[in-house]
Amino acid sequence: MADGARSLRGGSGGSPASSPVLGGRGRHAVGGSSPPGHAFRRVTLTKPTFCHYCTDFIWGLAGYQCEVCNFMSHEKCLKNVKIPCSCIAPSLVRVPVAHCFGPPGHYKKKFCTVCRKSLESPAFRCEVCELHVHTDCILFACSDCRQCHQDGHLDHDTYHHHWREGNLSSSARCEFCKKTCGSSEVLSGMRCEWCGILAHAACYVIVTPECTFGRLRNMILPPNCVQLFSRNFSKLHCFRISENLQTESDEDDDVDGSPQGSTKDIQISTDSSKQTLKIFDGNDAVKRNQFRLISVPRIAKNEEVVEAALRAYYINDDQQEYELQTFTQQVLLSDDVINRNDAAEDSNLGSVFRESVPEAWIIRAKPKDEEVIRIYPAWLKVGMAYVSLRVKKDSIVQTVIKEVLPLLGRQTECFQNFKLVEVLMGSKQVQRMVLDNQELILNRLKDIRKTSIRQMNQTRFYIVENSKSIVQVNLFVGGLPPQLSPEEYTNILKEELAIKTNVVSVSHVYQAQGAVVLQISCFSEAERIYMLVKDTVVNDKPLNAVVLPTVMASKIPQNCCPLLVFVNPKSGGLKGRDLLYSFRKLLNPHQVFELTNGGPLPGFHTFSKVPSFRVLVCGGDGTVGWVLGALEEIRHKLVCSEPSVAILPLGTGNDLGRVLRWGAGYSGEDPYSILVSVDEADDVLMDRWTILLDAEEPAEGAENGIAEPEPPKIVQMNNYCGLGIDAELSLDFHHAREEEPGKFNSRFHNKGVYVKVGLQKISHTRNLHKDIKLQVDQHEVELPSIEGLIFINIPSWGSGADLWGSESDNRFEKPRIDDGLLEVVGVTGVVHMGQVQGGFRSGIRIAQGSYFRVTLLKPIPVQVDGEPWIQAPGQIIISAAGPKVHMLKKSKQKQKKTGNLKEMKVDNMSASEGGR
Repeated sequence: MADGARSLRGGSGGSPASSPVLGGRGRHAVGGSSPPGHAFRRVTLTKPTFCHYCTDFIWGLAGYQCEVCNFMSHEKCLKNVKIPCSCIAPSLVRVPVAHCFGPPGHYKKKFCTVCRKSLESPAFRCEVCELHVHTDCILFACSDCRQCHQDGHLDHDTYHHHWREGNLSSSARCEFCKKTCGSSEVLSGMRCEWCGILAHAACYVIVTPECTFGRLRNMILPPNCVQLFSRNFSKLHCFRISENLQTESDEDDDVDGSPQGSTKDIQISTDSSKQTLKIFDGNDAVKRNQFRLISVPRIAKNEEVVEAALRAYYINDDQQEYELQTFTQQVLLSDDVINRNDAAEDSNLGSVFRESVPEAWIIRAKPKDEEVIRIYPAWLKVGMAYVSLRVKKDSIVQTVIKEVLPLLGRQTECFQNFKLVEVLMGSKQVQRMVLDNQELILNRLKDIRKTSIRQMNQTRFYIVENSKSIVQVNLFVGGLPPQLSPEEYTNILKEELAIKTNVVSVSHVYQAQGAVVLQISCFSEAERIYMLVKDTVVNDKPLNAVVLPTVMASKIPQNCCPLLVFVNPKSGGLKGRDLLYSFRKLLNPHQVFELTNGGPLPGFHTFSKVPSFRVLVCGGDGTVGWVLGALEEIRHKLVCSEPSVAILPLGTGNDLGRVLRWGAGYSGEDPYSILVSVDEADDVLMDRWTILLDAEEPAEGAENGIAEPEPPKIVQMNNYCGLGIDAELSLDFHHAREEEPGKFNSRFHNKGVYVKVGLQKISHTRNLHKDIKLQVDQHEVELPSIEGLIFINIPSWGSGADLWGSESDNRFEKPRIDDGLLEVVGVTGVVHMGQVQGGFRSGIRIAQGSYFRVTLLKPIPVQVDGEPWIQAPGQIIISAAGPKVHMLKKSKQKQKKTGNLKEMKVDNMSASEGGR
């Protein structure tokens, strides 16, 4: 029962009595109308309470509350309630899809979808949809998550709105009546989790069922274009969500005996007229010691205790069909249950009850001679329909199939071409089992109920056409030695993972990256390899595995240009984690990739057949360079060989993000607005440069001085390359971050460390111009007295400073990011760099060209796009790197008329709430 509500049921001695008005199950009927599945009772309100239907305050001392799901309502609103009770939610699921629960956390101003109470204690949320649920309610959440891919079961090409109730802000507005539909006080309002449309509970029923995916339709990877066979993989594996975030104990491991729901719903009663009982719903709950607590009067009728027990398990069936048993299977024959503490001495009960009433009870379903079951046809592409069939003691599965086919218009087909599948729609996993044709159907129902009454409420039967199932699991394996042949990679996998070549084949090889994609035709073998890869090391390098979906490019609409999203969760002071969650909600989770889980290659491979797509990189300049480098290496294997790349800056400098107008750094902007900006961004070209590092002497620290020089090394440059004092400061910062990485979680702190290391170098003098020689376009260039030499490709350096300057100079062309030229600038020391950062000076312009050769006469610090190291004496050659890369530049915001400002704010807030 909800907090602040007390039952007004009549009866002597505090014992409830069944009211003729409320009916046997206590269901309130108004004007002949019965709200869907609810069991409303009139209750006394002891604190301010709001109606879950209209969200208005309930004035007075009485309201109506569902005893199963705690739905609270005005009496006048009862006849209009459209939201179904949690007890019948499983029967309304269109396509069973399990949820993907992340770690437990604290979610302010959120409400549990099952019991409708606020989430005041640690709770779970789904990483794919907006489901929030208490830890003790998670077993009762049905598998109604978004269907983000096809898995061979109930695959639909037409997608309907996927409605989720509540947890909207109080400013959310209904799409139809334009009135407020959100509330911060109760669970109210409806939102489609694909297109983001918002509506009242009374308005959403009139919405056209087909969903068009809303404003972001051209960026979303349509679910019917994605295929993933994932029977043996958890949802975390399917959506590539890091398991190190999963800290909660699994449902199957919950054997600590903590009472499910007792701490939140029922406290041990101190009222002398009340008693608290443990209730198990079957053998499985007894085995795991998972029970619910109910509070009933000391002298309560058996059917009232059964009714309370059913409500605790969100079951609204007729209590006459159930009974309570002790652990010894003793049926509770007495009409009254007497509490074991201080039982009445003058009771006429038998000695077993006089001495003590059992502490715990098991609720059992009474045996039936016949029953009506629902059979769902699996081949329906639209809607959710079923046929009801009466089965008797001698009814077997084969008989059921024969009787169902004529009802579905398939009477001319042979029953042997069909099978009956039992589907358990659990919140964490959807389990399917094909029933034997000779199995007695009533015995099967009896076994399910004996295991768990709750599971019976979440079980369906589907009639499915027999077809040869094709299993194909794509598994990306990275971390292998690079530049090997397919045969050598196969031999390594045979040796390290003992792969079975009859069911495992290497479908793609990425030699430069040391990665392969395995095609596996056996679920158990795919799971075994996936788990084994985690603990396998080859050449002192751990392997990594990623389950990849298959994108069916032929199904993608012509006007659709999906967005491939890469997020570096280590960037931006943990803001990357929040963005991962938001983008999975706004888009299809299969188009969002975490860079710490295999890098950019799994994402590019998944989109390799997509004819047109764009890329969004969420991270610092180093992350952008990483993704652009991977794109350059794999470009020839992509159907869309030149995708445009947008940036969401999460790093410290974010110079490339500044140049392309994406800002100095992410500071919590609405992710939906960011996606709209990406969709409206302009396509521009940008030069990329190749740097060849050819050391002529061995690196410092070589043993006995007889080591060979380092082999030539090639790196890619997007922003700038620095030699001398600039790289030295970056190197000191890099060392400081390696020593205490936990402290470097904000841009403000990072810049403070830069200032600190700069002040330490302020008195140092370096004659860099004496230690290097510069050649530009085959011409020697005399260097002035400088301590740092910097090659810049974009007009932003060191967190937004203009190193080249804006003054006109007849010697050089005006710099552009696509002019095929690099600008060479010198700085005289730390003070000069500080003046440039403050905008008081610019650097010393030295040269402009397209081909550079730098000769190092001694070891010198070098940094490329923020990655520093000490370079041994030798040659550095900088030249253009192949074709220019396509980048996305944020469009300039058009000025809005003042009169529309208020309306624009409201629309933005609604769009943000709707997730589209």
